[in-house]
Amino acid sequence: MGIDNSNSNNNTKSLKKVLITGADGQLGYELQRTVLAGYECIATDKDDLDITHADAVNAFVKKHQPDVIINSAAYTAVDKAEEEVDLAIAINTTGAGNLAQVSKDNHIQFMQISTDFVFDGKGHTPYPVDAPAEPEGMYGKTKQEGDKQVLQILGDDAFIIRTSWLYSAHGNNFVKTMLRFMAEREELGIIADQIGTPTWANSLAQAVWQAIDKKVTGIHHWSDAGVASWYDFAYAIMEEGVALGLLDKTITLNAITTADYPTPASRPCYSVMDKTTTWQALAFKSEHWRVALRKMMSELV
Repeated sequence: MGIDNSNSNNNTKSLKKVLITGADGQLGYELQRTVLAGYECIATDKDDLDITHADAVNAFVKKHQPDVIINSAAYTAVDKAEEEVDLAIAINTTGAGNLAQVSKDNHIQFMQISTDFVFDGKGHTPYPVDAPAEPEGMYGKTKQEGDKQVLQILGDDAFIIRTSWLYSAHGNNFVKTMLRFMAEREELGIIADQIGTPTWANSLAQAVWQAIDKKVTGIHHWSDAGVASWYDFAYAIMEEGVALGLLDKTITLNAITTADYPTPASRPCYSVMDKTTTWQALAFKSEHWRVALRKMMSELV
């Protein structure tokens, strides 16, 4: 990639440069689609910028001189992270630290994208931003360690936004997997005892741009509004899929438990996040996840 995606302003010298890591991912894609007037994107993925090497990060920043860095790069293979620990640490922890350090050294505004998996999932009410982060799986642990480095390096200038259950028309995700399975099968078992909130990556991208523009700092939470189990989410995908003509018919969905479908990595049983402080800081609220889901799935028609 490595392409500058500026908006329609001809006076490019006045545009703020925003370096986006992980630009081929779901959030990176949506960040480029939703860029605000006055900003241009330097879109990079691992082939353009290896964030695990400090020298590469420093050289890239020296060459391109961004005003803002958004770290949306991440090792997100939750189960594989239990085996590929070193790689997960390199990307999620070392990479975040490298980007935070170069941001501090060059007075660059920095935004770290984090996850609901930093919580242990044993709660029963939405997690506030200052709730103890006690991840159980390696994915969550490496992300939390990356967040710690960002906070240690940048202090009060740090910005971390946690999100959950991300999906988009771009890339691989639960929505597109469910649509494929529902088209191929007559029956599916879907976990019903893990509770969280689906988040359209487009919604998160818009929140990130607003946070950049308002120079928000601190730890924040962003997802779409409402709550769901994976079963609820899947049922909604099926309903919307039939309504939009993406599916020919409904199929049987069976609610199963986490114990019925063991995985190498444990998932939080409850990871709903309190977004109140973020809504206040940005002066707008999330849409309900069903509304956002319908918008995203309309893009697949």
